[in-house]
Amino acid sequence: MGQIFDWPITVYYEDTDAGGVVYHANYLKFFERARTEILRSLGFSQQRLLEQNIGFVVRTANVDFIRAARLDDQLTVKTSVVELKKVSLTFCQELVNPNGQLLCKALVKVACIDNQKMRPTGLPQSMILEFTHSDC
Repeated sequence: MGQIFDWPITVYYEDTDAGGVVYHANYLKFFERARTEILRSLGFSQQRLLEQNIGFVVRTANVDFIRAARLDDQLTVKTSVVELKKVSLTFCQELVNPNGQLLCKALVKVACIDNQKMRPTGLPQSMILEFTHSDC
């Protein structure tokens, strides 16, 4: 844990408001995509997990908007797992520009659920092992 996974993001017109600034809710979309990609990089397809009735829901999100991202910016979402529990993962996510300047930071806790019962369930053991031994 603690290793950082980088995911590139380009700010498109659809991500912005009339002034060309990223709309606040879209930062959460950027972070969601990066969490999906960190799972994919470790061999966990969201589709395959859904087929096994395993899903993830955001339990809490603490977001700090520091500087505006703008249309056509080439940015990076830096993601790391800062806490791993039986049924949840807590991610630290930062959106930075090419100069390393921090634009937005979030601490996001996701819970693993059984999609049929809509109740918490344990993380797959293989996922726990990957996150405790990954170099992402």
